[in-house]
Amino acid sequence: MARRTKAEAEETRRRLLDVAERIFHAKGVAATSLEEIASEAGVTRGAVYWHFANKADLFMALFEDAPLITEDLLAPPALDGHPDPLALVEHLALGALALLAADERRQRIYTILTLCEYRDDLGQVLQRKVETMDRVHVQFVGAFAEAARRGSLAPGWTSEAAAATFQWLFHGIIVDWLRYGRRFDLVGRGTMAIRAQFRAYRVAGTPAADAIPQPA
Repeated sequence: MARRTKAEAEETRRRLLDVAERIFHAKGVAATSLEEIASEAGVTRGAVYWHFANKADLFMALFEDAPLITEDLLAPPALDGHPDPLALVEHLALGALALLAADERRQRIYTILTLCEYRDDLGQVLQRKVETMDRVHVQFVGAFAEAARRGSLAPGWTSEAAAATFQWLFHGIIVDWLRYGRRFDLVGRGTMAIRAQFRAYRVAGTPAADAIPQPA
């Protein structure tokens, strides 16, 4: 009985997250109430509070359910000690765009996380997002610093400037694609832009990423 009750509780929690995702995406987080989520999920308001302390807590659970795409980009541990960090980051970025383009659920959650107005009690979610972005930035700076140490980062680029430029480009492509109705080919156009940027990073005469074997 206890096992079945635990399974039922998890099923209810999953249903609440799925309903919240759909309504947040359609209406926005600020315009959605927990009562509306409970009604759509077919549970009582008390059931919602059994799983989530408030709307911000529920929103945070969605964040945990689908991390920012840059976290996925850096999920492989291969950045440490890779012989060509520029090639690897470029390769991972293109893979991340393909992942996002193929995953509609991740698109919805990323839209919510990226375009939400973080007002009132949602500030804790914004803080978590900022902390995540800062952590990812440090990892990118490290990758570009390693490229500079290996002599493949073009003169004029600092690791900090290269990392920031890459993040602005990568994030901007995704936000434009989501915000304006997916009016362009994310993978095709994104690949062109990212490859052009990484050509600008490279010392003249060094091979492009597509000429370098990548890790499996």
